[in-house]
Amino acid sequence: MPDTPLPPSSVRATRWAAVGSVLGLIVLGLAWELWLAPLRPGGSLLALKVLPLVIPLAGLWKNRMYTYRWVSLMVWLYFTEGVVRAWSDINRTGQALALVEVLLCLVLFAACAWHVRLRLRHAKAAAATAAAARQLEASAQ
Repeated sequence: MPDTPLPPSSVRATRWAAVGSVLGLIVLGLAWELWLAPLRPGGSLLALKVLPLVIPLAGLWKNRMYTYRWVSLMVWLYFTEGVVRAWSDINRTGQALALVEVLLCLVLFAACAWHVRLRLRHAKAAAATAAAARQLEASAQ
């Protein structure tokens, strides 16, 4: 079994940025809706909004390309919530938390998009190198 090379550091960085921003969104959502600025005193069931964010954690951790693609689409739901609540919330704390949510969503989207782009570029370069090696080997025979 051949050793698979480690991905470039830029790919690892985008992976950590994606995982970190998802974890940040989960912690932010729970803290926001349970303690910091809940819609109702004592917390609200809106804290359950973080459950869909738990689903992609395993795929992001295992570097599954498909997960990065669909998370980059799902994140826009949270982005929209952040924008709406930043604009409409009368509580300054809620507005600040909404802006943090928007920022984390933008980081997550950029990390996912850049991760997919870098991995595709890396795979294309590896395929071209392998094809050139096969051609060189065939011409040597």
